[in-house]
Amino acid sequence: MKIIAGLGNPGQKYTFSRHNAGFLFMDYISQKHHIPIDRLKFKALMGQGMIGGEKVVLLKPQTFMNLSGEAVAAALDFYKLTTDDLIIVYDDITIPTGRMRIRMRGSDGGHNGIKSVIYLTGSDVFDRIKLGCGAERHEDFDMVDFVLSGFSDGEKKLLFEVIENAADALCMLVRGERREAQNKYNGLDLTKKEEKSEG
Repeated sequence: MKIIAGLGNPGQKYTFSRHNAGFLFMDYISQKHHIPIDRLKFKALMGQGMIGGEKVVLLKPQTFMNLSGEAVAAALDFYKLTTDDLIIVYDDITIPTGRMRIRMRGSDGGHNGIKSVIYLTGSDVFDRIKLGCGAERHEDFDMVDFVLSGFSDGEKKLLFEVIENAADALCMLVRGERREAQNKYNGLDLTKKEEKSEG
């Protein structure tokens, strides 16, 4: 069994903010694999089903981003699983919108949701899919304002195309095909496709 958690903030006003890319991904996965995420447990909305031939638990923590680890740790404990069985999907503003990264371990990179997961699980070794949500920064750049800001129409299109690719990468991770997923998707850059279509 795998636990797949997408990170975000509950509440309609945050739905299409950059910090909610993980929630948007989980909504897509829910529809694609016909797994409703509608039960409240572990301080999260959850659902259970099958992806890539494996049993999965889907989580959308409802604690707000900074306490995401509470839901993840509670689910791991309940199912007697370790972080080897965990996949986290979240926004990364250091990666341009239109790209993604797959990693198996590492620091929180300044992401408070991942910081909480690492702290409460006691491990930084878990599969993670980072969805690029970055954009060019300007003089008055404010980190908090930026992660809670929305996407332009062009960025939304890129994000949802990345989410479609990330859904395929997720299936590979669930099957244990970590290196294959990295090789296939870490070089993905949909911004170049956009440039070609405009040119």
